[in-house]
Amino acid sequence: MIDCGEGAQTAFARQGLNMNRLGHIFISHNHGDHVFGLPGLISTMGLLGRTADLHIHGPQQMEEFMDVVLRIYCEGMTYKVIFHSVDTTRHQIVHQDRSMTVWSIPLNHRIPCSGYLFRETPPQPHIRREMIDAYDIPFSQINNIKAGASWVTEDGTIIPNERLTTPPEPPRSYAYCSDTSYLPTLPELLKGTTLLYHEATYPQELLARALETCHSTAHQAALIARDAGVGRLCIGHYSGRIKDEAAHLREAREIFTNTILADEGLVLKL
Repeated sequence: MIDCGEGAQTAFARQGLNMNRLGHIFISHNHGDHVFGLPGLISTMGLLGRTADLHIHGPQQMEEFMDVVLRIYCEGMTYKVIFHSVDTTRHQIVHQDRSMTVWSIPLNHRIPCSGYLFRETPPQPHIRREMIDAYDIPFSQINNIKAGASWVTEDGTIIPNERLTTPPEPPRSYAYCSDTSYLPTLPELLKGTTLLYHEATYPQELLARALETCHSTAHQAALIARDAGVGRLCIGHYSGRIKDEAAHLREAREIFTNTILADEGLVLKL
């Protein structure tokens, strides 16, 4: 889960999701619209009998907030909440497991803020079934071949790995750039990302307001997507001043055609 604003529990229920399946929550920054859902969510999971540890990643400034939440509202819970401090000034790995690696993305907001880049672990190549049959390759050797080994037949003939396998699908990636002013350094960190979410709080006509509040315009979000060569851009975090979301979308699409608007309940397939 990324960020946890008010109404998080309601959103879980509305989407038919099981909150107890959460293992990690990544928080971008310590502003209320990104963290006020945490106390209720953490408490409810305890009431539901959760026993697995919950890991929360976020800027160091969040630790005091989490201490208060756990001390006042979550005493005697049946599971542990473990906080991991994220250095918002560095692009580095903040979590890694067998399926993915999560990187921090330094952003520029009014308080320390970090985006997150989720990169799928590159899958192994596919072994060709006809090659298994043709060379009578035992099951015990399949993982070795997927890892790059060639096969040596009984008469000493070497069958190169590229003949035995087909390339895997490209690894997928998702980048989340929360509240931030326009950062021309971002594209280098986001090169080739499958899907980019980038805040687009204001239209370009309110650029001065965007600069003042350390937010971005739809035009600027599209520049980041274009320069990074991402597959698709999703813009969100709209200001209440935006009355015509279609016009906001057109502004971004003038720069980066493959742009969509974020919306509650939106499901995107990578």
